[in-house]
Amino acid sequence: MPNPYAALFKAPGAVAFSAAGFVARIPLAMMAIGIITMISQLRGEYALAGAVSATFTASTAIVGPQVSRLVDRLGQGRVLPPAMGLSVLGSAALLLSARYDAPTWTLFAAAALAGTLPNMSAMVRARWSYVHADSPQMHTAFSLESVVDELTYVTGPALAVVLSTALFPEAGPLLAVILLMVGVLLFVPQKRTEPAVRADVPADEKASAIRIPAVRMLASILAAGGVIVGTVDVVSVAFAEQLGTPASAGIVVAAYAAGSALSGLAFGAYRLSMPLPRQLALAVAGTMLTTLPLLLVDGIPALAVAMFVSGAFFAPTMILIMRLVERTVPAAALTEGMTWALTGLSAGIALGALISGTVVDRSGQAAGFAVAVVAGTVALTVALLARAPLARAAREEVEVGRGEH
Repeated sequence: MPNPYAALFKAPGAVAFSAAGFVARIPLAMMAIGIITMISQLRGEYALAGAVSATFTASTAIVGPQVSRLVDRLGQGRVLPPAMGLSVLGSAALLLSARYDAPTWTLFAAAALAGTLPNMSAMVRARWSYVHADSPQMHTAFSLESVVDELTYVTGPALAVVLSTALFPEAGPLLAVILLMVGVLLFVPQKRTEPAVRADVPADEKASAIRIPAVRMLASILAAGGVIVGTVDVVSVAFAEQLGTPASAGIVVAAYAAGSALSGLAFGAYRLSMPLPRQLALAVAGTMLTTLPLLLVDGIPALAVAMFVSGAFFAPTMILIMRLVERTVPAAALTEGMTWALTGLSAGIALGALISGTVVDRSGQAAGFAVAVVAGTVALTVALLARAPLARAAREEVEVGRGEH
């Protein structure tokens, strides 16, 4: 059987833009925890560090889709450099303000400006959609991107913490800034794989992608899935600390990421004939059901196994959601639509960390895992309710056609 991933990279420029995109997307995974580590060391205030990091995260959630909307209208080459430049300026101001004990408000202002960095995961996916338009290889491409996302969100935070604790407090965020600059500057000049900007966009396609019901439903499912991820991160740490082995939390988180990455690669190698909305409902059902064993685990090995199995359903869910975004959003708003879905995931992770942390403080780690069960139930409910509307939207989009590049 031919390797579908090898075939994916036979397209001219595919290796170059995906490699540059990988470098440019790591900073988003590094910055939030990097800010917390830096400020907590320099100022000694964890509450302040968390609040500044939350400001950065909120800024990325608000600004990211707007940057992507501009990209859809003007092109990646015209929008990414200035968006990156503003983020670099904000990050530099944040590092200097933290280092030289500037007034507290400067930390928040700089963090908000730093959040203007473009969502490079969406930019890379948009290029795959352009290079392999209307091709079965899109399934493999989105599967690969899901695995790359897992890789960045596992290695990025760990890299930021190690650098900031082993070298100097600003080291983690500083490397994130450098990687953002290098990645974007390598990514933008690759014109032959840059999605073309449509000049003849109908008036009904110029509205924001978030106005499309399918985008809202898909982003909501990913947000609920993100709550599960955020809960896993926080409650695993609490569980490991309760057992007196705090370092073992890393094993649990790694098991979840490994399960997701391996299933993503396997899922990308096969194409099911089943309609995408039905596949999504089944994948989300698996995600929900695999949260139930978390309520029964009594040790790190059992928790790691449960996390591995639970993670195995997450990557297919994300892959299918991105396929449905690609099927239901007009080509002129594709980057923005993908960014809204990814923003839902990021918002869910932050919300899951906040809610589960509060629940663990008040009621213990077992109650914390219940947050994941509730989130899985919400995700499944939305997926079942959305199945028919998504099927209609995807069918209409196929009938209209996505156009040629």
